[in-house]
Amino acid sequence: MVTPKFLQGKGTFYADIKARVNQYFSEKKKPSTGDVWLFSKAIFFCVSYVFLYIHLVFFTPVWWLAIPECLLMAMFTSAIGFNVMHDGGHGSFSKYKLINKIAGFSINFLGASAIMWHMKHNIIHHTYTNIEGVDDDIEAGPLLRFTEGKKKLKIHKFQHYYFWFLYSMLHIMWIFFSDFNKYFRKKIGNVPIRKMTIKEHIAFWTAKILYLFMVVALPIYLLGFLKWLTGFLIISMVTGFLLSIVFQLAHTVEHTEFPLPAEPSGKIENEWALHQVATTANFATDNKIITWLVGGLNFQIEHHLFPKISHIHYPAISKIIKQACKEHGIQYNEFRKMSHAIVSHYFYMRRLGLPA
Repeated sequence: MVTPKFLQGKGTFYADIKARVNQYFSEKKKPSTGDVWLFSKAIFFCVSYVFLYIHLVFFTPVWWLAIPECLLMAMFTSAIGFNVMHDGGHGSFSKYKLINKIAGFSINFLGASAIMWHMKHNIIHHTYTNIEGVDDDIEAGPLLRFTEGKKKLKIHKFQHYYFWFLYSMLHIMWIFFSDFNKYFRKKIGNVPIRKMTIKEHIAFWTAKILYLFMVVALPIYLLGFLKWLTGFLIISMVTGFLLSIVFQLAHTVEHTEFPLPAEPSGKIENEWALHQVATTANFATDNKIITWLVGGLNFQIEHHLFPKISHIHYPAISKIIKQACKEHGIQYNEFRKMSHAIVSHYFYMRRLGLPA
Protein backbone atom coordinates (compact mmCIF):
# COMPACT_ATOMS: atom_id res chain seq x y z
CA MET A 1 0.00 0.00 0.00
CA VAL A 2 1.01 3.61 -0.58
CA THR A 3 1.53 5.50 2.68
CA PRO A 4 -0.59 8.71 2.68
CA LYS A 5 1.44 11.92 2.43
CA PHE A 6 0.39 15.31 3.75
CA LEU A 7 1.12 18.66 2.13
CA GLN A 8 4.36 20.18 3.37
CA GLY A 9 5.14 23.87 3.82
CA LYS A 10 1.85 25.09 2.36
CA GLY A 11 0.33 26.72 5.42
CA THR A 12 1.14 28.65 8.58
CA PHE A 13 -1.50 27.27 10.95
CA TYR A 14 0.62 24.66 12.73
CA ALA A 15 3.61 26.98 13.13
CA ASP A 16 1.27 29.64 14.51
CA ILE A 17 -0.38 27.44 17.18
CA LYS A 18 2.96 25.92 18.20
CA ALA A 19 4.38 29.38 18.78
CA ARG A 20 1.33 30.45 20.79
CA VAL A 21 1.30 27.30 22.92
CA ASN A 22 5.04 27.52 23.57
CA GLN A 23 4.58 31.14 24.60
CA TYR A 24 1.82 30.08 27.03
CA PHE A 25 4.09 27.60 28.82
CA SER A 26 6.96 30.09 28.81
CA GLU A 27 4.83 32.81 30.39
CA LYS A 28 3.28 30.46 32.95
CA LYS A 29 6.70 28.96 33.75
CA LYS A 30 5.30 25.46 33.98
CA PRO A 31 6.24 22.14 32.31
CA SER A 32 3.97 20.70 29.63
CA THR A 33 3.84 17.33 31.44
CA GLY A 34 1.76 16.25 34.44
CA ASP A 35 1.83 17.76 37.91
CA VAL A 36 1.17 16.65 41.49
CA TRP A 37 -2.60 16.68 40.89
CA LEU A 38 -2.25 14.25 38.01
CA PHE A 39 0.02 11.97 40.05
CA SER A 40 -2.47 12.09 42.95
CA LYS A 41 -5.31 11.18 40.61
CA ALA A 42 -3.29 8.32 39.15
CA ILE A 43 -2.48 6.95 42.62
CA PHE A 44 -6.16 7.19 43.62
CA PHE A 45 -7.35 5.30 40.54
CA CYS A 46 -4.67 2.59 40.77
CA VAL A 47 -5.04 2.02 44.53
CA SER A 48 -8.83 1.84 44.17
CA TYR A 49 -8.49 -0.68 41.34
CA VAL A 50 -6.15 -2.91 43.39
CA PHE A 51 -8.37 -2.63 46.50
CA LEU A 52 -11.48 -3.67 44.55
CA TYR A 53 -9.64 -6.57 42.91
CA ILE A 54 -8.43 -7.88 46.28
CA HIS A 55 -11.84 -7.48 47.90
CA LEU A 56 -13.72 -9.14 45.02
CA VAL A 57 -11.31 -12.05 44.53
CA PHE A 58 -10.09 -12.84 48.03
CA PHE A 59 -12.98 -11.74 50.26
CA THR A 60 -15.97 -12.62 48.04
CA PRO A 61 -18.59 -10.03 49.08
CA VAL A 62 -22.32 -10.79 48.81
CA TRP A 63 -23.85 -10.25 45.36
CA TRP A 64 -25.56 -6.93 46.19
CA LEU A 65 -22.16 -5.51 47.15
CA ALA A 66 -20.13 -7.38 44.52
CA ILE A 67 -22.11 -6.00 41.56
CA PRO A 68 -21.60 -2.31 42.49
CA GLU A 69 -17.92 -3.08 43.14
CA CYS A 70 -17.64 -4.64 39.66
CA LEU A 71 -19.19 -1.50 38.16
CA LEU A 72 -16.73 0.65 40.10
CA MET A 73 -13.84 -1.54 38.99
CA ALA A 74 -14.92 -1.03 35.38
CA MET A 75 -14.92 2.72 35.95
CA PHE A 76 -11.44 2.63 37.49
CA THR A 77 -10.17 0.37 34.68
CA SER A 78 -11.33 2.95 32.14
CA ALA A 79 -10.04 5.85 34.24
CA ILE A 80 -6.56 4.31 34.46
CA GLY A 81 -6.60 3.87 30.69
CA PHE A 82 -7.73 7.44 30.06
CA ASN A 83 -5.63 9.22 32.70
CA VAL A 84 -2.52 7.15 33.36
CA MET A 85 -1.82 4.84 30.44
CA HIS A 86 -2.79 7.31 27.73
CA ASP A 87 -0.60 10.16 28.96
CA GLY A 88 2.21 7.75 29.81
CA GLY A 89 2.07 6.18 26.35
CA HIS A 90 2.45 9.61 24.76
CA GLY A 91 5.29 10.60 27.07
CA SER A 92 3.30 13.42 28.66
CA PHE A 93 2.51 11.95 32.09
CA SER A 94 5.86 12.97 33.59
CA LYS A 95 9.07 14.71 32.59
CA TYR A 96 10.88 11.46 33.47
CA LYS A 97 11.00 8.78 30.75
CA LEU A 98 10.98 5.89 33.23
CA ILE A 99 7.78 7.12 34.90
CA ASN A 100 6.17 7.59 31.49
CA LYS A 101 7.15 4.05 30.56
CA ILE A 102 5.67 2.65 33.78
CA ALA A 103 2.47 4.66 33.28
CA GLY A 104 2.21 3.54 29.66
CA PHE A 105 2.74 -0.10 30.57
CA SER A 106 -0.23 0.02 32.97
CA ILE A 107 -2.28 -1.06 29.96
CA ASN A 108 -0.74 -4.52 30.35
CA PHE A 109 -2.43 -4.89 33.73
CA LEU A 110 -5.75 -4.01 32.10
CA GLY A 111 -5.44 -6.84 29.60
CA ALA A 112 -4.09 -5.13 26.48
CA SER A 113 -0.57 -4.98 25.03
CA ALA A 114 1.37 -1.73 25.45
CA ILE A 115 3.50 -2.64 22.43
CA MET A 116 0.51 -3.11 20.10
CA TRP A 117 -1.20 -0.01 21.51
CA HIS A 118 1.82 2.16 20.77
CA MET A 119 1.97 1.00 17.15
CA LYS A 120 -1.80 1.21 16.59
CA HIS A 121 -2.52 4.44 18.45
CA ASN A 122 0.58 6.63 18.65
CA ILE A 123 2.03 5.84 15.24
CA ILE A 124 -0.91 4.99 12.97
CA HIS A 125 -4.03 6.62 14.44
CA HIS A 126 -2.36 9.90 15.42
CA THR A 127 -0.73 10.27 12.03
CA TYR A 128 -3.45 9.03 9.67
CA THR A 129 -6.60 9.89 11.61
CA ASN A 130 -9.86 8.85 9.89
CA ILE A 131 -8.10 7.71 6.72
CA GLU A 132 -9.91 4.61 5.51
CA GLY A 133 -7.68 1.59 5.01
CA VAL A 134 -4.98 2.99 7.29
CA ASP A 135 -6.53 4.12 10.59
CA ASP A 136 -7.46 0.88 12.33
CA ASP A 137 -9.77 2.74 14.74
CA ILE A 138 -12.39 3.03 11.98
CA GLU A 139 -12.03 -0.60 10.92
CA ALA A 140 -14.42 -2.57 13.15
CA GLY A 141 -15.18 -5.70 11.15
CA PRO A 142 -18.21 -6.40 8.96
CA LEU A 143 -20.94 -5.44 11.46
CA LEU A 144 -20.07 -1.73 11.78
CA ARG A 145 -19.77 0.77 8.94
CA PHE A 146 -17.87 3.89 9.97
CA THR A 147 -16.95 5.28 6.54
CA GLU A 148 -18.58 5.85 3.16
CA GLY A 149 -15.98 3.68 1.44
CA LYS A 150 -16.78 0.54 3.44
CA LYS A 151 -19.09 -1.89 1.66
CA LYS A 152 -22.67 -1.46 2.85
CA LEU A 153 -24.41 -4.61 4.05
CA LYS A 154 -28.11 -5.08 4.73
CA ILE A 155 -27.46 -5.44 8.44
CA HIS A 156 -25.94 -1.95 8.60
CA LYS A 157 -29.40 -0.36 8.45
CA PHE A 158 -29.76 -1.57 12.05
CA GLN A 159 -26.28 -0.59 13.26
CA HIS A 160 -27.53 2.48 15.14
CA TYR A 161 -29.54 0.06 17.30
CA TYR A 162 -26.92 -2.60 17.98
CA PHE A 163 -23.64 -0.66 18.08
CA TRP A 164 -24.24 -0.03 21.81
CA PHE A 165 -23.85 -3.74 22.51
CA LEU A 166 -20.89 -4.20 20.17
CA TYR A 167 -19.08 -1.33 21.88
CA SER A 168 -19.41 -3.20 25.18
CA MET A 169 -17.49 -6.11 23.63
CA LEU A 170 -14.41 -4.00 22.84
CA HIS A 171 -12.42 -4.89 25.96
CA ILE A 172 -13.10 -8.62 25.65
CA MET A 173 -12.21 -8.63 21.94
CA TRP A 174 -9.11 -6.54 22.65
CA ILE A 175 -7.84 -8.95 25.32
CA PHE A 176 -8.59 -12.26 23.63
CA PHE A 177 -8.49 -11.51 19.91
CA SER A 178 -7.31 -8.12 18.58
CA ASP A 179 -3.82 -8.07 20.09
CA PHE A 180 -3.15 -11.67 19.03
CA ASN A 181 -4.50 -11.00 15.55
CA LYS A 182 -2.08 -8.09 15.13
CA TYR A 183 0.76 -10.10 16.63
CA PHE A 184 0.43 -13.12 14.34
CA ARG A 185 -0.57 -11.22 11.17
CA LYS A 186 2.23 -8.71 11.79
CA LYS A 187 -0.19 -6.05 10.60
CA ILE A 188 -2.48 -3.47 12.15
CA GLY A 189 -5.33 -3.38 9.69
CA ASN A 190 -3.60 -3.08 6.32
CA VAL A 191 -0.43 -1.54 7.74
CA PRO A 192 2.57 -3.83 8.33
CA ILE A 193 4.14 -3.35 11.75
CA ARG A 194 7.86 -3.13 12.30
CA LYS A 195 9.76 -6.23 13.31
CA MET A 196 9.52 -6.78 17.05
CA THR A 197 12.64 -7.37 19.12
CA ILE A 198 13.12 -10.48 21.26
CA LYS A 199 12.56 -8.30 24.33
CA GLU A 200 9.23 -7.10 22.92
CA HIS A 201 8.12 -10.65 22.14
CA ILE A 202 8.89 -11.68 25.73
CA ALA A 203 7.13 -8.60 27.10
CA PHE A 204 4.03 -9.28 24.98
CA TRP A 205 3.62 -12.88 26.14
CA THR A 206 4.57 -12.17 29.76
CA ALA A 207 1.93 -9.45 30.04
CA LYS A 208 -0.75 -11.65 28.47
CA ILE A 209 0.03 -14.68 30.64
CA LEU A 210 0.12 -12.64 33.87
CA TYR A 211 -3.18 -10.97 33.05
CA LEU A 212 -4.89 -14.26 32.21
CA PHE A 213 -3.62 -15.75 35.46
CA MET A 214 -4.68 -12.82 37.64
CA VAL A 215 -8.03 -12.08 36.00
CA VAL A 216 -9.13 -15.50 34.72
CA ALA A 217 -7.36 -18.49 36.28
CA LEU A 218 -6.97 -17.31 39.89
CA PRO A 219 -10.53 -15.93 40.28
CA ILE A 220 -12.02 -19.11 38.77
CA TYR A 221 -10.00 -21.20 41.22
CA LEU A 222 -11.04 -19.10 44.24
CA LEU A 223 -14.61 -18.15 43.30
CA GLY A 224 -15.84 -20.77 40.88
CA PHE A 225 -16.65 -20.37 37.20
CA LEU A 226 -20.12 -18.77 37.38
CA LYS A 227 -19.18 -16.11 39.94
CA TRP A 228 -16.06 -15.29 37.98
CA LEU A 229 -17.93 -15.13 34.67
CA THR A 230 -20.59 -12.81 36.07
CA GLY A 231 -18.04 -10.41 37.53
CA PHE A 232 -15.76 -10.59 34.52
CA LEU A 233 -18.56 -9.82 32.07
CA ILE A 234 -19.81 -6.85 34.12
CA ILE A 235 -16.34 -5.36 34.44
CA SER A 236 -15.21 -6.01 30.86
CA MET A 237 -18.45 -5.01 29.13
CA VAL A 238 -18.85 -1.75 31.05
CA THR A 239 -15.15 -1.00 30.48
CA GLY A 240 -15.51 -1.74 26.79
CA PHE A 241 -18.49 0.56 26.43
CA LEU A 242 -16.83 3.43 28.29
CA LEU A 243 -13.63 3.16 26.24
CA SER A 244 -15.53 2.84 22.96
CA ILE A 245 -17.97 5.69 23.41
CA VAL A 246 -15.30 8.19 24.49
CA PHE A 247 -13.06 7.42 21.52
CA GLN A 248 -15.93 7.26 19.00
CA LEU A 249 -17.22 10.69 20.04
CA ALA A 250 -13.85 12.10 19.07
CA HIS A 251 -13.89 11.08 15.41
CA THR A 252 -17.07 9.38 14.16
CA VAL A 253 -19.64 12.15 14.57
CA GLU A 254 -21.34 14.57 12.22
CA HIS A 255 -19.04 17.28 10.78
CA THR A 256 -15.78 15.32 11.17
CA GLU A 257 -14.12 14.44 7.87
CA PHE A 258 -12.82 11.19 6.41
CA PRO A 259 -10.44 12.31 3.62
CA LEU A 260 -9.08 9.83 1.13
CA PRO A 261 -5.59 10.07 -0.39
CA ALA A 262 -5.35 10.75 -4.11
CA GLU A 263 -4.59 7.78 -6.33
CA PRO A 264 -1.94 6.62 -7.03
CA SER A 265 0.25 9.21 -5.29
CA GLY A 266 -1.31 8.82 -1.83
CA LYS A 267 -1.35 12.59 -1.29
CA ILE A 268 -3.73 14.13 1.24
CA GLU A 269 -4.87 17.62 0.20
CA ASN A 270 -4.13 19.14 3.59
CA GLU A 271 -1.24 19.76 5.92
CA TRP A 272 -1.11 17.39 8.89
CA ALA A 273 -2.39 19.86 11.51
CA LEU A 274 -5.39 20.91 9.42
CA HIS A 275 -6.15 17.25 8.84
CA GLN A 276 -6.20 16.64 12.61
CA VAL A 277 -8.64 19.48 13.23
CA ALA A 278 -10.92 18.40 10.37
CA THR A 279 -11.11 14.78 11.52
CA THR A 280 -11.57 15.41 15.24
CA ALA A 281 -14.21 16.80 17.61
CA ASN A 282 -14.37 17.99 21.22
CA PHE A 283 -17.27 17.49 23.63
CA ALA A 284 -18.35 18.69 27.11
CA THR A 285 -15.25 20.84 27.51
CA ASP A 286 -16.91 22.94 30.23
CA ASN A 287 -17.74 19.87 32.31
CA LYS A 288 -14.89 19.51 34.82
CA ILE A 289 -16.10 16.14 36.13
CA ILE A 290 -16.10 14.56 32.66
CA THR A 291 -12.72 16.14 31.89
CA TRP A 292 -11.30 14.75 35.16
CA LEU A 293 -12.66 11.24 34.58
CA VAL A 294 -11.78 10.83 30.89
CA GLY A 295 -8.31 12.33 31.19
CA GLY A 296 -9.03 15.32 28.99
CA LEU A 297 -9.97 13.13 26.03
CA ASN A 298 -12.99 15.34 25.53
CA PHE A 299 -10.37 17.85 24.29
CA GLN A 300 -9.44 15.64 21.34
CA ILE A 301 -8.47 18.47 19.00
CA GLU A 302 -5.85 19.69 21.47
CA HIS A 303 -4.70 16.13 22.10
CA HIS A 304 -4.24 15.36 18.40
CA LEU A 305 -2.35 18.57 17.77
CA PHE A 306 -0.18 18.27 20.89
CA PRO A 307 -0.12 14.62 22.04
CA LYS A 308 3.06 15.15 24.07
CA ILE A 309 1.38 17.76 26.26
CA SER A 310 -0.40 16.35 29.32
CA HIS A 311 -4.18 16.47 29.30
CA ILE A 312 -4.22 18.66 32.42
CA HIS A 313 -3.24 21.61 30.18
CA TYR A 314 -5.87 21.07 27.48
CA PRO A 315 -8.55 23.38 28.96
CA ALA A 316 -6.05 26.25 28.90
CA ILE A 317 -4.54 25.65 25.46
CA SER A 318 -7.96 24.95 23.93
CA LYS A 319 -8.71 28.67 24.17
CA ILE A 320 -5.51 29.40 22.24
CA ILE A 321 -6.26 26.84 19.52
CA LYS A 322 -9.92 27.84 19.18
CA GLN A 323 -8.91 31.48 18.69
CA ALA A 324 -6.27 30.49 16.12
CA CYS A 325 -8.83 28.39 14.21
CA LYS A 326 -11.16 31.38 14.13
CA GLU A 327 -8.42 33.66 12.80
CA HIS A 328 -7.36 31.14 10.14
CA GLY A 329 -10.96 30.41 9.09
CA ILE A 330 -10.80 26.77 10.21
CA GLN A 331 -13.84 24.90 11.50
CA TYR A 332 -13.41 23.85 15.15
CA ASN A 333 -15.74 20.90 15.83
CA GLU A 334 -17.16 20.99 19.33
CA PHE A 335 -20.27 19.71 21.15
CA ARG A 336 -21.28 21.62 24.25
CA LYS A 337 -22.51 18.51 26.08
CA MET A 338 -21.52 14.86 25.96
CA SER A 339 -25.15 13.95 25.29
CA HIS A 340 -25.06 16.14 22.16
CA ALA A 341 -22.01 14.25 20.89
CA ILE A 342 -23.67 10.88 21.59
CA VAL A 343 -26.77 11.95 19.65
CA SER A 344 -24.53 13.12 16.78
CA HIS A 345 -22.71 9.76 16.76
CA TYR A 346 -26.07 7.95 16.76
CA PHE A 347 -27.31 9.90 13.73
CA TYR A 348 -23.95 9.51 11.98
CA MET A 349 -24.13 5.71 12.40
CA ARG A 350 -27.78 5.75 11.28
CA ARG A 351 -26.93 7.71 8.13
CA LEU A 352 -24.05 5.37 7.27
CA GLY A 353 -26.40 2.40 7.54
CA LEU A 354 -29.36 3.73 5.55
CA PRO A 355 -29.99 2.36 2.05
CA ALA A 356 -28.72 4.64 -0.71
